[in-house]
Amino acid sequence: MAKFEIIMPRLGESIIEATITKWLISPGDKISEDDPLAEIATDKVDSEIPSPVEGIVEKLLFQEGDTVDVGKAIALIQTATNEKASEESTGPIEKSMDSSEIVPKKENHESENLIISKGESGRFYSPLVRNIAKKEGLTMTELDSIKGSGKEGRVTKEDLIAYLTERKDDEPSIGLEDGASSGLFRSAKILSTNEIKAEPGDEVIEISRLRRLIFDHMVESKETSVHVTSIAEFDVTNVVNWREKQKKIFEDREGEKLTFTPIFIWAIARAIKDFPMINASLSGNKIIVHKKVNIGMATALPDGNLIVPVIKNADHKSLIGLAKNVNDLANRARRNKLLPDEIKGGTYTLTNLGTFDTLFATPIINQPQVAILGTGAIKKKPVVVETEKGDNIAIRSMMYLSMSYDHRIIDGALGGMVLRQIGRYLESWDVTQTI
Repeated sequence: MAKFEIIMPRLGESIIEATITKWLISPGDKISEDDPLAEIATDKVDSEIPSPVEGIVEKLLFQEGDTVDVGKAIALIQTATNEKASEESTGPIEKSMDSSEIVPKKENHESENLIISKGESGRFYSPLVRNIAKKEGLTMTELDSIKGSGKEGRVTKEDLIAYLTERKDDEPSIGLEDGASSGLFRSAKILSTNEIKAEPGDEVIEISRLRRLIFDHMVESKETSVHVTSIAEFDVTNVVNWREKQKKIFEDREGEKLTFTPIFIWAIARAIKDFPMINASLSGNKIIVHKKVNIGMATALPDGNLIVPVIKNADHKSLIGLAKNVNDLANRARRNKLLPDEIKGGTYTLTNLGTFDTLFATPIINQPQVAILGTGAIKKKPVVVETEKGDNIAIRSMMYLSMSYDHRIIDGALGGMVLRQIGRYLESWDVTQTI
């Protein structure tokens, strides 16, 4: 029998590793093609690895909880395929010179400048910790020496910042003319947290893996982008009245609800075509203006966490197409059935604050994007309506839009124009159209 490698798949363009959260097989198990082998998790999505072959499980190369680089073999399967095909599939696994047994190739960890997910001590380091360590020039040996306060002695971001602060205090002071100190050190004491003792009757909740990832993502965004939020109020009476007439027709015909979200996405997509710079990302010293309009929609999960599925090519979809796409992604997001590809590639994000009766907020940018729109609750209120015959006071459906944008790239003028354009598309909604 030949041996086939099960490889850690790439679950997204920026994903370089994934954690094996649970093995669904054991050595000796007989498996069929497409049988689930393992549950894995990244900082963006949870997924399963299906078997591409039929055979018998020979060996699991990693344990549950291990973080594995994309493209690396994680298990060996004995198959009935020919030896040549097996050898061609060999990636990071190679045959020993003294034996026909296939063994894992050892990684070269000799370089002190290489920051890896697991050190000599076997302690795991999160991507955020490794990124900070690399930027601050720490060696792997130095990182291993830091005392960790996290689960199983892991080094947390606060542990690392405290260590860097102490190390900085021990170094000679540097004048501003010689080089400014890192922003990491300027904020270290602010970000440090004290150990809080729970009192009798307090409920202690372990932070979930997803919530920790959200925590890191939000902190990273605030540390990366210079956030500015513009807020304006718009008259969406036409949208409200049109949806009220169309929602039953749509539900009877399509078997689905017609929400405000696809309408908001429709308006955003057209405003992006008018002002393409808002549909950008910063890469080093270059601005990448994306041709595709892929709009992420923040979706609340039953456990209170958040995920952002992406409407791909939103500017090419009709309103009915957007409505169906929105409903499908939202429903599968709440059942944890999204595919990895469905939460990547976003170029702009919408968060519907009005779902929770919030008037407006200052949303945090979803990196590496440069802007995010928050849509507030729609409220009826008396407003001044200007007409050719004079001003009148009328009851109108009003809504706040709040857009946060990266002020390093987007100036207030552009931010204000984009916000105004989205509002105009909503205010001038064609009440005669059908869906």
